[in-house]
Amino acid sequence: MLKGTAFLLTGSVGLLSDAAESIVNIAGAIMALAMLTIAARPPDKDHLYGHTKAEYLASVTEGGLILAAAVAVAGTAIARLIWPRPIERTAVGLAVTSAALCLNLITARILIAAGKSYNSIALEADGKHLMTDVWTSVAVIAGVAAVGLTGWVWLDPLIAILMAVQILRTAYGLLHDSIAGLMDTALPPDQQRALQSVLDRYTMMGMRFHRIRTRRSAASSFIDLHVLVPGAWSVHDGHHVMEQIESDIRQAVTDATVHTHIEPIEDPISFHEDTPTGDQEASAQPDHT
Repeated sequence: MLKGTAFLLTGSVGLLSDAAESIVNIAGAIMALAMLTIAARPPDKDHLYGHTKAEYLASVTEGGLILAAAVAVAGTAIARLIWPRPIERTAVGLAVTSAALCLNLITARILIAAGKSYNSIALEADGKHLMTDVWTSVAVIAGVAAVGLTGWVWLDPLIAILMAVQILRTAYGLLHDSIAGLMDTALPPDQQRALQSVLDRYTMMGMRFHRIRTRRSAASSFIDLHVLVPGAWSVHDGHHVMEQIESDIRQAVTDATVHTHIEPIEDPISFHEDTPTGDQEASAQPDHT
C-alpha cells in the first residue's frame, strides 16, 4: 500500500517494480497461511503420510506470482526507456518507501527465523522473498534519489529492469526448491551423513544395510532401509535391535519417519535389488565377499 502510494506520487517505474513485488508478497503470504493450515493437519485415511506437501503448493504459487510480476515490471520499464518521463515529488515518495522498507525488514527477519525454527519451507520462502524485497527497495531508493540529483531520467527504468532480473532469480529459486520437494528429493547431505554415521556404528557390530532411500516432504523426513542381521537371531532379538536402530536414526535426523525391513545376512536373496540403486544406497551397499 505504501509503495503503491509512492509510485502514484512520483511516477517512478523503479518504485512500481518495488510495489509490484510487495503485492506479490501479500498474495504469497495469504497462500502460505492457507497451505500451512492444511499442512498442520494430522494424517488421515486418504493421506497416510500427512499433508506436509501442501507447503510446496504455497511456494510454487508464490514463485509463479513473482515470475509474472517480473515480466510486468520489465515490460513497463522498457516502455519507459523508449518514452522517458520525469519523476515528480521525489522526496515524499522516498520517505514513504523508506517506511515500508523498515516494516518489511522486521517482518522478513521474523518469518525467516520462524521458518528455520519450525522447518517450514513456506514460511522461510516467504521470509526470503520479503528480504529480497528489502534489498530491492534499497536499490530503488538509491536509484530514484540519483535521478532526483542528476536529472538522468533513464536511470529509473534501468534500475527497474535490473530489479526485474533480481525478481526473476527469486522466482527461479522458489520454483526450483518447491519442485525438488514435490519430486521427493533425497535428504540434504548433512542429514545423509548423520544417517550414515548411525549405520556405521551398527556395521561394526556385524550388520549390513542396503536399499537405503530417503526423501524430504516439507518439515518431515522419510527414511527406508533394509537391515541384514545373522540368520540365527531370534525374532525377539532382531526386533529389539531394529527398534534401537530406528530410535538412533530419529535422534540423528530430526522429525524422521523410519521404516526398516529385516533380512538374514547369509541368504544371497537378501542382497537382491529390484529397483535402480542410487548414490546414497551405494554408500551403504554391503560387501558380498
